[in-house]
Amino acid sequence: MDHLWSPWRKDHVAAWAGMSADDKGSVFEDIAASDKDEDNLVVWRAERWYVVLNLYPYNNGHCLVVPYRKVDRYTDLTPDEQAELASVLDHLMRALERAYGPDGMNVGLNQGEAAGAGIPDHLHVHVVPRWTSDTNFMPATAGAKVIPESLQSTWTKLREALAAEE
Repeated sequence: MDHLWSPWRKDHVAAWAGMSADDKGSVFEDIAASDKDEDNLVVWRAERWYVVLNLYPYNNGHCLVVPYRKVDRYTDLTPDEQAELASVLDHLMRALERAYGPDGMNVGLNQGEAAGAGIPDHLHVHVVPRWTSDTNFMPATAGAKVIPESLQSTWTKLREALAAEE
């Protein structure tokens, strides 16, 4: 069996270990309630969901789709929330295709702390544009992922693409 060592995560895991469940989920609620979309990197708002850039993206355009209502399990969403999620994902993926022309996308959620959810008590869906050529030597040799565009540039480009899709 191969092992991937990531000792940098130790501090992250330790910091979360002493927090209550209420403390862990507050960032998404704060962003949802704020009217500072540019500061918070919110690129689009729907009735029940909003789309925010991932502060630590895997690739340019890496977004999180987050419900306004704090819910920790997909199966706890209402039928209306589930339906709107499908619509938001469609809108976002079309905008990402318009803005970045990726070769593919990863779409998924990590439900619960054991599944890798960084904020396990507030469900969110990751949407990550991918390119055939996005693998290179940097992660393997330098332990670093190169993100060639600033979050602010991504925010502007994606807002424009989302508006064009409406």
